[in-house]
Amino acid sequence: MDRRFAIKDPRTETRVFISRIVAAFVLIILMIIGLVVRLVYLQIVGHEHYATLSKDNRIKISPLPPTRGIIYDRHGRMLAENVPTYSLELIPEQIKDLDETLAKLQKLLTISDEKIEQFQKQRKRNKSFVSTPLLQNLSDEDVAKFAVVRPYFPGVDVYARLVRHYPYGELTAHAIGYVGRINEQELKTLPVAEYRGTDIIGKNGIEKSYESHLLGIAGYEEIETNAQARAVNTLSTVDPIAGSNIYLTLDIDIQKIAYDALGEYNGAAVAIDIKTGGVLAFASRPGFDPNPFVTGISGTEYKALRDSPDQPLYNRALRGLYPPGSTVKPFIALAGLEYGVIDFGHRLYCPGYYKLPNVDHKYRDWKKWGHGMVDMNEAITQSCDVYFYDLALALGIDRMSDFMHQFGFGEKSGIDLVGEVGGLMPSKEWKKSHRNRPWFPGETLITGIGQGYTQVTPLQLARATATLANYGKVVTPHLVQEIITPDYATPPELLPETRIPLNKHHVDNIIFAMTNVVHGTRGTAGRIKAIDYQIAGKTGTAQVFTLKQEEKYNEDAIDFKMRDHALFIAFAPVHDPKIAVAVVAEHGGHGGSVAAPIAGKIIDAYLNPKKDEPHEN
Repeated sequence: MDRRFAIKDPRTETRVFISRIVAAFVLIILMIIGLVVRLVYLQIVGHEHYATLSKDNRIKISPLPPTRGIIYDRHGRMLAENVPTYSLELIPEQIKDLDETLAKLQKLLTISDEKIEQFQKQRKRNKSFVSTPLLQNLSDEDVAKFAVVRPYFPGVDVYARLVRHYPYGELTAHAIGYVGRINEQELKTLPVAEYRGTDIIGKNGIEKSYESHLLGIAGYEEIETNAQARAVNTLSTVDPIAGSNIYLTLDIDIQKIAYDALGEYNGAAVAIDIKTGGVLAFASRPGFDPNPFVTGISGTEYKALRDSPDQPLYNRALRGLYPPGSTVKPFIALAGLEYGVIDFGHRLYCPGYYKLPNVDHKYRDWKKWGHGMVDMNEAITQSCDVYFYDLALALGIDRMSDFMHQFGFGEKSGIDLVGEVGGLMPSKEWKKSHRNRPWFPGETLITGIGQGYTQVTPLQLARATATLANYGKVVTPHLVQEIITPDYATPPELLPETRIPLNKHHVDNIIFAMTNVVHGTRGTAGRIKAIDYQIAGKTGTAQVFTLKQEEKYNEDAIDFKMRDHALFIAFAPVHDPKIAVAVVAEHGGHGGSVAAPIAGKIIDAYLNPKKDEPHEN
């Protein structure tokens, strides 16, 4: 038969079939080898890695925020506490449609758009499985409203939380400060591990300065979850460690008296324990309620505080810069004695003005008809400007500046608060470097009475007064008395104690004159005399604007905001000093009639704590 017409070729088909079987067998073998290799990798080589991933899918780490430390005054009264409150919180990864859920909650609980915006910002900073607060300080009515519809809001729940609270409100706002939500700028620099589970941080005051002590250490829970990410079991817990409690040197009773005594005047009052430097009162008026800042103050409320002409957010005790006026005269007088350019009995005639040689300009005394013949005691007691014009010229600006710097003028005090300013005690070099102009003799004269470029804070004045009462021993003002941890108590770290080398006899003379300011027959602060102890003090009146040569100052005819500031410094008792006080009453006019009585109330409250009422001046 002709092979060309054969339909099948058995040998060819057999070869093709065998080759296909072999190829399939090789492929199967290769696949089996690949499968075995993969299984070996998964079970042995990559076991630890994939076991971890599996565990992460099953186990969630939930941070446990620590309880923030409590702040107390010197007698153990709470100035900053943690109070229980209800918080509405959301876990974004458990919510299918977050925007729709927020819209429903906003309608149900009347939540402002601003709160929604704050939540969205906070949510983006957190992991999607972290519970993020939407509304804090829920009322009982709001809790009840949500409880009814809770099953319809998966991933949303009400939690009991501790929220910072300041029971004394505006009274301690500038000393204690407040906490607030961590902002984006802070988030970039904060250590993540230390702030797990918390969204607040100290913003100013003690809350900020001692943040590391108050914060505590975060803990965590390992929580087993099901396929729907719901917690089914707690596997392990590492408890958080509460922050340290802090006791201050502040006395809230004296703080209240200082704040209330300022009355209608904006300003500040600072009282210091002369022996230790502990701050007894740190009042800045007006104050503000710090509590709204804790959970997020509304834009409207913040704008009202920020734009208020009275500047309630401004810490006048720490940052307020004022011309010291005649409160510098005891220090200028002491400089004259120490440098030997004058003696305590030196007498000078005051006609009511002072003229530089060959100059027609008159530098006026506050008493237009003059004080007549005065010595140093009378010049301090009656606050004679002419006497100090002459003394300032004899000293020269650089010697005055060097001496005053030793008492802390133009220097930061080192208090344990952030944001302190250093003030200004001018010199020839300062003016040349900052104004590129020479120093003029007339500027020396007005520096001698606390005017011109000189600027101080109330805190600096109180510290300088304490240093004088201490005969040159310089103390560091501080608010923290003790930091209490579960294991031990530690005092704050202070700057090394220093001493200004002063002649005791010279200091005795200055203190004698300052005592006459209060207790002398012609003293400018006679209205605050106490019955059972003596006060050494010095009044001051600081000009807000400069009068022309022949212009007269008429307090009743000018706007209140243009009136002079009233100042007073004091310490008591004279023979065993315990407390130093500095008071600035903005636009108060006269230190003796306005600022001195404020200081008198503070001193009496401290020296006579068992009396039913403060000493009335």
